[in-house]
Amino acid sequence: MPDDVRVSINSESDVVTARQAGRQLAAAAGFSSTDQTLIATAISEIARNIIVYAHRGEMIVSQLQRQSRRGIRVVGRDQGPGIENTELALSDGYSTANSLGMGLPGARRLMDEFNLSSSLGIGTTVTMIKWAR
Repeated sequence: MPDDVRVSINSESDVVTARQAGRQLAAAAGFSSTDQTLIATAISEIARNIIVYAHRGEMIVSQLQRQSRRGIRVVGRDQGPGIENTELALSDGYSTANSLGMGLPGARRLMDEFNLSSSLGIGTTVTMIKWAR
């Protein structure tokens, strides 16, 4: 298994591929099955947002090492319309797509580090890290 995997996100089947890649890299890095599931779920949420709002993008899942800490970094990026109010988008229940509005805030809760960067008309990048316990 490589140290990082790139998955183009264009359809629901790509969400499954990205999720599986995240789970496999997490397993190879020694994450528990519970943490593998948390990582895969966060990947699903962000990849689905790419499909709904931008229609295409990519997910990059990488093993990470900082001093003695092992982790998984997930970057989801698109060149979609961007998010006008990122603070509001990270609020539970907020949605512009008539959904439950749990995707971004849910992914943030599942991971240890979370960064959302977005520019209108340019796109959105979500960077998440989960550290092995």
